[in-house]
Amino acid sequence: MVCPTNQFGGYEVTFPKGRLDGKSLQAAALVEAYEEAGLKVRLVRHLVDVPRSQTYTRYYLAERVGGSPAYMGWEAQCVMLVPAANFMSLNLSAPDRAVVAAMTATQAKGHQLEAVRGARA
Repeated sequence: MVCPTNQFGGYEVTFPKGRLDGKSLQAAALVEAYEEAGLKVRLVRHLVDVPRSQTYTRYYLAERVGGSPAYMGWEAQCVMLVPAANFMSLNLSAPDRAVVAAMTATQAKGHQLEAVRGARA
């Protein structure tokens, strides 16, 4: 989870996110994970598409393969590596709660649980 600088977009805490800017959904997710959280990840599979006010946001399950929260960019004030059991104790937006619900359902099936938000379509 990242804490956007100056609570950009009204988020106290959220998953990394961004626009496609000409990239594929998968490439945008990889870029955003690194730019906002400093983490290099490998996408495992699609998790869920969550409706937003005017778009949908695609989320992926991913595994960390490198990087460090110390490498986060200026868009985030902090990075939190949050255990799945603690997600609901955070002040999450409705779309982020939907992601956590999808992660919980996936966890019940025994899959890895690091989510990376893809770009908005």
